[in-house]
Amino acid sequence: MPRSALDRLAALLGEAIGAPVSLERPSDSAHGDFATNAALRLAPTRRRPPRELAEEVAAAAGEIALVERVEVAGPGFVNLWLTPAWFGEALGEVIEQGEAYGGGTAERPERVQVELVSANPTGPVTVASGRNGAFGDSVARLLELAGHDVEREFYVNDAGTQIEQFSASLEALRRGEEPPEGGYTGEYMRTLVGEQDPIGSMLDSIRRTLERFRLPIESWVRQSSLEGAIPAAIDALDTYESDGALWVRTSAYGDDKDRVLVRSAERGGQPAYVAWDAAYLRHKLERGFDRLVYVLGADHHGYVGRLKGLAGAFGHDPDRVEILIYQLVSLMEAGEARKMSKRRGDTVFLDELMDEIGVDAARWYLVSRGPDQPIEIDVDLAAERTQKNPVYYVQYAHARIAGILRNAGETPLAADLPAELAPEERELIKRLTEFPGVAAEAAERRAPHAVPTYAIRLADDFHRFYHEHRVLESEERLFRLGLCRATQTVIARCLDLIGVEAPMRM
Repeated sequence: MPRSALDRLAALLGEAIGAPVSLERPSDSAHGDFATNAALRLAPTRRRPPRELAEEVAAAAGEIALVERVEVAGPGFVNLWLTPAWFGEALGEVIEQGEAYGGGTAERPERVQVELVSANPTGPVTVASGRNGAFGDSVARLLELAGHDVEREFYVNDAGTQIEQFSASLEALRRGEEPPEGGYTGEYMRTLVGEQDPIGSMLDSIRRTLERFRLPIESWVRQSSLEGAIPAAIDALDTYESDGALWVRTSAYGDDKDRVLVRSAERGGQPAYVAWDAAYLRHKLERGFDRLVYVLGADHHGYVGRLKGLAGAFGHDPDRVEILIYQLVSLMEAGEARKMSKRRGDTVFLDELMDEIGVDAARWYLVSRGPDQPIEIDVDLAAERTQKNPVYYVQYAHARIAGILRNAGETPLAADLPAELAPEERELIKRLTEFPGVAAEAAERRAPHAVPTYAIRLADDFHRFYHEHRVLESEERLFRLGLCRATQTVIARCLDLIGVEAPMRM
């Protein structure tokens, strides 16, 4: 696993004091370039006063060639000021590694499947399913950057009650009647009346929408194709009979209760939906994935224990199954909320949102919050092409750098440092060194919202640097061009991780 300049510095200090060290940027640069709370953390186990230990940490740090000055602060913090050589090394690393910077951080690369969107093919992709896709795809991109082999899969729910209601609604429309109660009434339904294969037509529409949304799907699996696999899946499970039904013993593997696989004869004797889940899970496990990631909406919390329990009942480690739950999306326009209901037809479809605010803004806003938080998108703000709109603000930084580099022509890039670094240059380089850690943690925690947050801060630092310093007309031209290229590279990577384009002109 490659180490960044910041990681290497932390490792050197850790070796000196005999314990792992983490380095953080103080909120005020007057307190150093980086700081560590290692003394506070070690004090209980070493039974030493934190301040006393901090003095020893500071002494050890002072022996490291890349550390220019050290200071003990507060109850036991150690603040570090770094030499120009460290900044040159850090910047050179970004320039040299280019698009690979921040990647390959996984200690044990895995073969991972991310199942995402998986909407019923009963209507166009909704904004809610768009959040599923944006979140899941960004997780997949982060995992790929970290070094994992990732496949994205769409599970087509083309069997069951929803499909029956969809078909009944179409038949009613063909007869010139209103759809039955609980059926589908959206305007899009009328375009399907003459179709011989309305499910196939809806799937084609879904594929086009997801392609436009920059969401690559490597695998599509139809639920209906798994019907014949249900008996073998049931035979492979830890089951028992009770009250005339067949149950799977998922409670023995972490589920809150056992689940009915096959209903009793009095209730039809048919496989329950859990049996379909079991057949699909077994289908995944048999394809050799080390980890199975499901991206599901907030109404699927019960699936966490169920799916993990099924994996255990199949004889696999339940931790191979990971369920990511995300909250709902709401849209605001002109101060009013839009309603969402696929059946009633007054929903907001993802294509409509992309028409109004663009693909870039749609991808950005649908990833901008943690999955445990609802998202409210202000459509008016998201459509603005001003620096009040965060996606535009970050893209503008990239385009501005692209313009600088175009004007520079074929000038070679360099990380050679001037005699003294300006504060804005130091801050920008320090921000760049944070990217590998941000990306690695976002991948590990399945938290892609950390990426746009970091990208805004990086754009802030670049804009401050740009407004304070000339680039092409300065004596430090080569160094500053290198700093611009490194910043452009990291901004472009951040945008790509959330499916947003990095424009060369705006």
